[in-house]
Amino acid sequence: MSKVDELKTEIERLPEDEFSELVRWLSEKDWERWDKEIEADSEAGKLDFLVREALDAKAKGTLKDL
Repeated sequence: MSKVDELKTEIERLPEDEFSELVRWLSEKDWERWDKEIEADSEAGKLDFLVREALDAKAKGTLKDL
């Protein structure tokens, strides 16, 4: 049995309040990883095309308000 399978089994046994706490913790960890990935992509210039698209849309007068 893999470590992940063992964890899944243990998670299934958690009381509702502890399960909810774990879900919140995992969600926070997921967002932290996402934030780091976005930051790294931004620093690497991988998101520059979004700025160019927005500036182009603004220049053309097609930029939409949110």
